Order: sequence, then structure tokens, then C-alpha cells
Amino acid sequence: MAYHVDDGSTVTDFLPAERARGITIQSAAITFHWPVSKPENRAAVAAIRKPLVPLSPNLEPHTVNLIDTPGHADFTFEVLRSLRVLDGAVCILDGVAGVEAQTEKVWYQAATYKIPKIIYVNKLDRDGAAFGKTVKEIASKLHAWPAVCQIPWFEGGNGRFIGIVDIIGLKALRWPDSGDGKIIKIMGLDELKALEPNLTETARKARTALVELLGDYDDLVIEKYLECNEDHMAILAEDIIAALRRCVLSQSNIVPVFAGASFRNIGVQPLLDAVISLLPSPEESPDPEISAGGTNGGLRQLIQGKMAFTKIGIPSKAKLAVSSKKSPSATISKLESCALAFKVVHDHKRGVLVYVRVYHGIIQRNTMLFNTNLQISERVPRLLEMYASDAVEVASLSTGQIGVVVGLKYTRTGDTLVVYTGANPKSGPPAPLNTLQLRPIEVPPPVFFASIESQSLSDEQTVANSLAILLREDPSLHLSVDEDSGQTLLSGMGELHLEIARDRLVQDLKAKASMGKIEIGYRECILATGGPSTALFDRETAGRSGKAACTASVGPLIETSADAVVGRIDTTFRQDGNAINVDLIRSTEQETESDSSTPSIPSHLSETIIRTALQNGALTALARGPQHGVALHSTHVSTTLDLSTQIFGTDTTPSALTSAARLATQAALKQSFQQVPTVLMEPVMNVIISTDADSLGSVVHDLSSSRGGHIVSLDDADIISAAGSGQTRDDVSLIDMRRVYSPPDPFDATSTLAEDEVSMASNGNRQRTIAARVPLKEMVGYLKHLRSLTGGKGTFVMAVDRFERVGSQREKAVLKDMRGI
Repeated sequence: MAYHVDDGSTVTDFLPAERARGITIQSAAITFHWPVSKPENRAAVAAIRKPLVPLSPNLEPHTVNLIDTPGHADFTFEVLRSLRVLDGAVCILDGVAGVEAQTEKVWYQAATYKIPKIIYVNKLDRDGAAFGKTVKEIASKLHAWPAVCQIPWFEGGNGRFIGIVDIIGLKALRWPDSGDGKIIKIMGLDELKALEPNLTETARKARTALVELLGDYDDLVIEKYLECNEDHMAILAEDIIAALRRCVLSQSNIVPVFAGASFRNIGVQPLLDAVISLLPSPEESPDPEISAGGTNGGLRQLIQGKMAFTKIGIPSKAKLAVSSKKSPSATISKLESCALAFKVVHDHKRGVLVYVRVYHGIIQRNTMLFNTNLQISERVPRLLEMYASDAVEVASLSTGQIGVVVGLKYTRTGDTLVVYTGANPKSGPPAPLNTLQLRPIEVPPPVFFASIESQSLSDEQTVANSLAILLREDPSLHLSVDEDSGQTLLSGMGELHLEIARDRLVQDLKAKASMGKIEIGYRECILATGGPSTALFDRETAGRSGKAACTASVGPLIETSADAVVGRIDTTFRQDGNAINVDLIRSTEQETESDSSTPSIPSHLSETIIRTALQNGALTALARGPQHGVALHSTHVSTTLDLSTQIFGTDTTPSALTSAARLATQAALKQSFQQVPTVLMEPVMNVIISTDADSLGSVVHDLSSSRGGHIVSLDDADIISAAGSGQTRDDVSLIDMRRVYSPPDPFDATSTLAEDEVSMASNGNRQRTIAARVPLKEMVGYLKHLRSLTGGKGTFVMAVDRFERVGSQREKAVLKDMRGI
């Protein structure tokens, strides 16, 4: 049975919300084998595939773990956590729309993880499909050299899309008008020339361009070219495949490009061959980044005993696991397996499903996993191999596999799981393996929030439990409580993200809750200094006395305001746009009495504990501004603790220090506000909009006039339109468009002119790109408005740029909206 996105039956889009909306919302994993793994089928497959000169020269089956990721900007975290565990990626482009804004963003996200990529240009059977134009956009927008490995075959040059020409194997592949794609008619270029002489000539030019491009990056191709008497067509397909593989694995900025129409099953089998032949196996992937014992390195480097531990940091809970009698090499040799948990799903039938990628060894059923992040052990009751929503129970998961561990109660996204021979279930493996952690998954900050309320008091606990499940599944959702109203606020990446979270909460988890309207997370900023203010906390809590004092002063954040002071132990901590400076000082009296450079600290405290407690207290105070009650931004807090006069022996606990720092900081903020009122700040977004040329003027006018936006550029191919990717003009290699080969498109008569090729690549032909900076408030509901302006053709992506002051003209409206007046 065939499944298609078009009719909402895609296997990997199994959630009701995904099928109703026709989009991918959460990543889905599938494990399959290519070529077919059943021996009785191999002969039949070989008969079909042998004339293809298949990209995979042998027909031995390979296990492929495929993850289908969302394309919508609101679900960026789903893409990030999937990219974190992948060895290679297939970037699927729309042959009609070309390289879209969100494609660029994901492309550069994949680049941060150094993931080898190939490109598949899909939907070439649709009206307006332009393979050549898309190839040019790969160069101009993705800044990669497109290696055209296939060209589309349009019947008669401008008719129906009926197949592809394999530039590597010099074969033409034609699919019937209907069918499941298994029957393919294959012919050589000589036979093709009698039917399509122009297409044959285009194929020869494409082969020449492919060999010359590979020759710029691979010396062995030049040797083969000379051995073949400088005949581009005589080089064997196997040699070109090997050269492409070397270029892809070495991150040489060459990206193989393939063609097809998946709805009609055209080009799918050759694409799977390319996945097997060009993308890396787990052993060929870069060494996974780890930290262990306070040292950074690679997992393979650790296992091979080549990682030098200069300092072993041991969490307090894991100190019992240290054994000085064992050498690090003997300890590491007992590491059976290491895996990363990259996703947690709550399934009604199966319970908690933890998706893991195994980086070393084998995870067996019933083994004990040690979570190095949480310092706890959990047993593996069952292991599953996933096929989207279906699953097959397996006995083990080996290196490189992606699978599911069922029933882990505590494991979260980003946790490292290890299996160690002879480990104590309570304390785990000895150092440094008890601190072994794979590179974590970065969680982007939320930009939208909405209130969540239970329908009755009796439902509060049920709603809280459901929210806990939701946050464990999706760490890009954040939960907080407004101190003024007492409302529970759910924060996310966008409007659709919160809408899907609400549906999941109410419909799937059956929580009796309602969600308020979407709000913006504003900040406020002080303009005057306040303090120094000293606060004394002296209170009995839970039958235990707590006493501590602290001095704090605040001011607008200036980079030079946190200079180190001579004679002090100085540390500056930065978070959420604020800076906290912690100074531990000695009084003058103590300096005269003792020559010691560091004052005595009670045994139950340490410098690290004190600094952390003071930082936490300042952060708590910064969470609520003195005027508008929103979190502060661009604020510098300087906390000072006199170790001789503001610490009171055993009565000074970390919680007492935190409370003292909070009180002192709040007092200093109040002093600042009494001098000069604070100003309101709002998140400003980097917005990249793609629209047709006819709608460009109306979109620009709407952004600059109605929404208070600032246009940064129009159609600047050097600007990375993946907003928030962190890439700059200097981070990418610019492509000389005159050297980029792309086959002519059947309905574009001017595409053969070199000057028009450059012009088309830079101006986008059908699509224009606008880069702008716009207040987030003005982007709420913008997608519907953009579609009405562009007739449904416009799309956009955005990411947080920074917080900026709200203009005086808009501040009244913003305050009115915040207060609900």
C-alpha cells in the first residue's frame, strides 16, 4: 500500500494534528533496510537494478535509521534534536518553490553539527517545476557547489516529467505513468539520443561539468581523467561515486543533487542508492564530542585511551564511586555502551518511550543504564525498533542504531546513558566515566507565551501532571508562574507551537484546562544606579535558623562596568541579558590581623557554593522589575559579601545567602527606580520573508509603515536568511555563479544566456527575499496577513535578535495591552 503526504496518509505523520494540517509536527523515526534484505528477493532486484549501474555496487542490505523532521519554523527544536544524532541528511527541495527560507535555516543548523548532506529536488512533475533554477539557488542561497548527478527527463523537451538521466552511470531511467515505481525502463545514451537528442547533449554537458567540479576538489579524479585520455565520458561510474563520497565526507562544500517526483515514485530508488553510497556510516562519522572528568574530547579518543585527564571533576553524589587503585585505562575498558537520549514521548499504550542513539557498544534488554546527568541508574525492561507509530521489540541496540528504551522514569532529552561492567547501581561507574557526557542538545529560548488554567480546583493536580509530561516531551516549552496574577504561563517557539501544545494537553492527555491568548515576553531596564544596599536575612525556616547579610548595587549594563577589583576574588556571571558580579572581600580589620590571602570560610560552605547562592538570589530579584513587574534586562548587579562580617558561622546556609542577596538586590532596584523610572523593552526579531516580485512593494510597505519594522536588505544573497543561525558573511564561501552548471529548464528560454543565469540566481526570478527587523508583537498572526498580501505565496521565518527599548509612541499601547485595559 502506498502512503502520501498529499492525502494525509504519510507513515511518519501519524499524529491526528499532523494529518489534519498536512504538516510534520514532531520528528518520527523509521528503521528499514536498503536494498531489500530478504535473500529470495535479491536476484529479482539485481535484475532490475543491474543496468542502472547502481550507486551501491554490491547488493548487501544496509540498515538505515531515518528521521523525518518538521519544516515549520515553530518546531525548530524537533529539527535540532534530530540533527544532533544523525550521521547524514537528505535535504528535500520543492522543484517549484526552490530553496525556501526555512530550508536555509535548517541547512545552516545542520552545518553547525558538520553533517554531510545530499539534495533531492522533488515535485518535478508539477507545473512550474524548474530544476535548473533550483540548482542555481543551491549555490546562491545555500553557498554550496551543486554537483548535478541527475537531470530531469521531460518528454519531448517540454512535456510530462517521465524520468531522469543518471549522469554518473550515463543511463536514462523512465518510469511508467502509473505504478509503484518498481518497474523502470533503462536505456543507454545512444538509445536515448534517438528519442531525445537535446536531452542527450545536455547529459553530456552535465557529465563534463560534474567531472570538472570533482577535479577541483579530488586529485584522484584528475588521475582517472588523464588515464581516460581526457575523456569526461570514459571515467567509470564507480570512480565518480568514490570521488563524490570523498568530497561529501570531507565537508568540501560539494553537495550532490538528485531529481525526482516522489508522488509518482520517480527517482526514489536511485536516491536511496545515493544515501547508501555517499553518506557516512557510524564508523565514518566525526568522533562524538564528550566531556569527562573536566576534560573535553572525543568518545573514540576516550575508548582508545588517548584522552588525557588533567582534572577529574566528581559530583558530590558520585564520590563513593572513585577508586584510586584502578587506572583510567582499566576503567574505560569496562565501558560496555554509551548512548544519548534525544527524545521522550508519552505513549498511552506503551508508556514512556525514550528515543536513544547508540554511539558505542550494545545496549541489551534488562541491562542497567547509568544516567551521568542525573547520577541515577535505571533498568531497561524493553527495547523497540520504531517504524513511526508502530514498533518491533528487539533484544539489543548496537552502535549507530536509533531505537527506543521503554519505561525509563527519569531520563530526559539530552541525558547521556552508559552501561558499565560491574557498576554499583546506586553510585554508578567510577570516575571519570561517572561524569561522561555527550554533547548536549541546545534548547532555543521561547518567544511566545500564553496562560494555562485548570477548569476547577479539583483538576489542578491533573493539569500539573499533564504539563509535566508535556515539558518532558518538549523541552522547548517552558512553564512559569506570574507572581502578580498567580497564572501559570506556558512559553513556546511560536503561535502554532503553543496551539499544538494546547491540543496535545487537552485532546491527548485529557487535561481539563484552557489556554488564554498568546502574549509577548517583555522586559524592563533600569536607567540609573541604585545602592549600595545592605540587607540582613535572619529568620528561622523549618525549625532551622538562617542568618546572612549581603550588599548589592545595580546599574545599566555596560561592558566595562564589571572590571575586576584589586584584592578581591572576582567572578562575573551572565544570564538572560544581565550580568551579576560576585565579590568576596575581607574587611580591613582582618587584613591587619592575618597575613592569609583568603579569609576562613565555614566548613559547610565553599567559594563555589557562596557564589552560586548569591547569583541565585540576584537572579530571583531580576525576575521581577520594580515598575512593570516583568523580568529585567541589560542590568548589571554587583553583590559583595564580607567574609568576616556577613557570614555567621553555621547559621549562614546557602538558602540564607540567597535570600540576603535577593533582598539587597531588590532594595537597590527600588532605589534606582525612585531616581529614574525604568523603560520597557521588547523582543525584536530577525525576519526573512520570501515572496513573489509582484507582492514585494506591498510587503515592504506593510513592514516599514504598519509594523514599525526596519528593512535590512532586499535579495542579498550574501546574507544568511536562516535567521539566528549565527552565520555571517565571513563564515560562508561565496560561489562564483558563472562557474555553476545547471541544466536548462524546459519553459525558460533565456536560461541559456550566461548573463541571465547570474541575474536569475541573484534576483531570485520568481521569488524575492526581504530581510527585516520587526518587533515580535507585530509578528503575532503575521502569517495569515502575509498570505493575504501575497495571494498565499509568501512565507517567512524569524528568530530572536535582541531586546530593544519600546518607542514612546508605542509604549502606551503596549502597556495598555499588558494590563488588559
